[in-house]
Formats: sequence, structure tokens, C-alpha cells
Amino acid sequence: MKSAVETLNPTRVKLTVEVTYDELKPSLDAAYKSIASQVNIPGFRKGKVPPRIIDQRIGRGAVLEEAVTDALPRFYAQAVEQSELKPLGRPTVDVTDVPDATAGGDLKFTAEVDVRPQITLPALEQVQIVVDDMVVSDDDVAERLESLRERFGTLLTVERAAADDDFVSIDISARIDGNQIDSVKGISYQIGTGTMVDGMDSALTGMSAGQTTTFGSPLAGGDRAGEEAEITVTLQAVKQRDLPDLDDDFAQQASEFDSLEELRASVRVQVEQSKRFLQGVQAHERLLAQLIENTEIPVPDGVVTEEVNRHLEAEDRLADDEHRAEVQVETRDNLRTQLLLDAIAEAEQISVGQQELMEHLVTSARQYDMDPTEFVRMVGESGQVSSMVSEVARRKGLASVLTRASVTDTSGNPVDLAALSPRPVPTAQDLVAQAVAAADAPPAAPVSTVPSAADPTALPSFDLPAAD
Repeated sequence: MKSAVETLNPTRVKLTVEVTYDELKPSLDAAYKSIASQVNIPGFRKGKVPPRIIDQRIGRGAVLEEAVTDALPRFYAQAVEQSELKPLGRPTVDVTDVPDATAGGDLKFTAEVDVRPQITLPALEQVQIVVDDMVVSDDDVAERLESLRERFGTLLTVERAAADDDFVSIDISARIDGNQIDSVKGISYQIGTGTMVDGMDSALTGMSAGQTTTFGSPLAGGDRAGEEAEITVTLQAVKQRDLPDLDDDFAQQASEFDSLEELRASVRVQVEQSKRFLQGVQAHERLLAQLIENTEIPVPDGVVTEEVNRHLEAEDRLADDEHRAEVQVETRDNLRTQLLLDAIAEAEQISVGQQELMEHLVTSARQYDMDPTEFVRMVGESGQVSSMVSEVARRKGLASVLTRASVTDTSGNPVDLAALSPRPVPTAQDLVAQAVAAADAPPAAPVSTVPSAADPTALPSFDLPAAD
């Protein structure tokens, strides 16, 4: 088999492949055998029809068509391997010549496919990164202490009109054109949070227990979201949060400390640790942004289009041109990031061990609130293991560059990133044990699948088609 590569643009190539008749013959034999097992020809048992009879009754062309259809994926894969290409997505194949039904000849076809572009990386040694200064103010400490007070606060029913920040118990119903759409009783709501329908905060402010009011507002969710509705709300009770005094008794109740000053000092240390850790997150983000800015990264349009269509189809919004434009920009940015990280992982010669992959799978299962064993099975069955390996390699590659970067704050002070992660990385066995323990515990609130800002290795994920 002979193959040649023509570069159409930095992200797309055209393969021209020639396959000899002898190389195609095993597929021809298989085609004869397949057709023989399917046809009924008088005088012959199924599967025992000779090739010459098949040629007479079915036609040599049908045999060639089946043989070529069967052989194309194999010869395409061989040509890709010979040419050392890294395809993305499915190729567009055009068969230009097939063997003659009697005289034989070569099979010739072309295949156009998007490929990973060649990316020239900037110097990765001693990259200069500047992060914000770490400043802990009295207001930061006071804010965290206030949050701690709120955790230990109680709600007391009061006999007065409702005001901003009060907690209220309400009954609420919604009608459109006189028909009740929804109704719920005894729900708790804090005035001023703005988490219910528009106009709710202003309607409740000044109301007293037992009063009812009606106002118009578009529905915020459900099948009729956005439609104007008549909202009726009845206030059942007004409650205000009663916070404990900031004193030594509170310190003993809320912590292991005996005095408020000891608690305040501990909170200050916690705030400092949090802000230093956020410096690490910022260093990660700015390193990635700097590398993207300083690197030319061609993006394959075909892959972008395919991903955008898949995304919009899942949302049933294929005809929404405005949303398509937004998704297209986001998809292109994410793809540029992953192509860059793949190039870094290759340049850094990153490898992913089984232990690292298992830790990533278990952690991902916890993010999706799934059983680790079930998650690993699902990933394997859906053919996503290679994507998971790539994701781990990308994180490791960027982390490798970050460890060698020169990181300073805006005042010129060096920032030691190694000191920002004092806790050891848990092993896969630890994570599995934690997951099992969590499964036996009472249900908790769902965990967001968005990478946490507290994780300096969290990256956006874009599921690139596998190279094979």
C-alpha cells in the first residue's frame, strides 16, 4: 500500500492511498463468503455458493463494493499510521478507482481529515508570572467571623412588618389567564436575596403576618418560564436572625479556643492561608493565559462545527443563531486551550500512570455524585478512557511548567507555590475509602461539576475526538 499526504491548511490534510489487488484480495474473499451465506441459489446450500456463481447471479461489482466498504477503514488506519498523522474526528473519503471486475487493478481513494496542528511553543523555562499581593485586612477577618456567627444564629418569630434581610414563611401561587399554574405553601425565603420571581422582595417588604398581596411577574422556571403571571403571596410569619454576641462564650461554642482573641487570631491565619492558596490559582490561570497569548494555535473548523452542533442539538436549539455564535466562541477558545495543553504535555514528555488515572476517575465520580465503580464502568463502556488520560496529562503538563515558573506578587515578593498545598495528595485507595464512607452517610447537597476555584489544577474540559 502506498500513501501520500497533502497539507490543505494547518489543521487539515488530504491522504491519497493506493492499495494493490493482492492486498485487497482477503477482503474480496471475505465478501464472497458473506454474500454466499446470505443468498438462496437453487442447487447450492447457503454458504457453499462458489464465487463464479455469485459473479453470474449477483455480479462482480456487488462483491467489489462490499470488499471495498469492508477494507477502507483498515487501509485508512494504516495510511494514518504510516504518515504519523494525529486525526481529529471522522474523515471524508472519496473512492477514485476500484479494481476492474475482470482485469483487476488497484483500489485508490482519498481521505480529507482534520488533524492536530503543529504548535511552536514559547520558551517554557522560567516563565515570569505576577500575581496579586496577599493582603489580610481586619474587614476580611470580621467578615469570616460574621459568617461563623450566622452559622450559630437562630431564627426568632417577630410581630412586626417584614423588612430587608428578614426570613419569612409564605404561601405562593401563580395564575395565567385565570388558570392556576403552580402553588406551594410554607416555603421559607429571605427578603433581599432575589432568588424568587421579580417583584417578590418589594411585595413582601412592609407586609405583616396574615396579609396577602398580588402582583404581576414573569415566571422564572418551568414549562412556561418567561410568561407573565399573576403572583399571589400570603405571608404566614416574619422571622429575624438572632446572632450570638462576639465574646469568649461564643469562641468556646464555635471553636476549640477559650477566648475570642484566640479565635480571631486563628481566623486571621485561615484567611491568610485561603488568600495564599488563591495566589496559586491565579498563578495557574495567568500562566495559561500567557501561554495562549504567546502561542499561535490554529483551530480545526470542522471539529468546532461538529462540537457546536452536538451542543446545540442536546439543548434543542439548533436554529438559535445568537446562541450558536456564543457557543462557537466558547468552543473555539476551549479547543485552543486543549490543543496548547496537548502540545505542552508532549513537549514535557508527560506520562500518566494507572494510579494517577484511577485517582482522577474516582475524583470525577465524586464530582458527579456517582459511585466510583459505576463511573469507571460507564467511562470504559463509552470509550472515554483515552479522553480521561488526556485530561490528566494536560493538567500534569501545565503543572510541570508552573513548578519551574518564576512567580512574584505585584510588590516583587517571590511566591512559593510548593508551600500552598500543605496537604498530601490522597491515593486512589484513600479516595475509594472516602467514597464508600460517603455512600453510607446521609445524602448531601449535589456537588457542582464545575472545577473548583480551590483546585489550582482545574482546567476546562473539551472532549476532543480520539486520535484513532
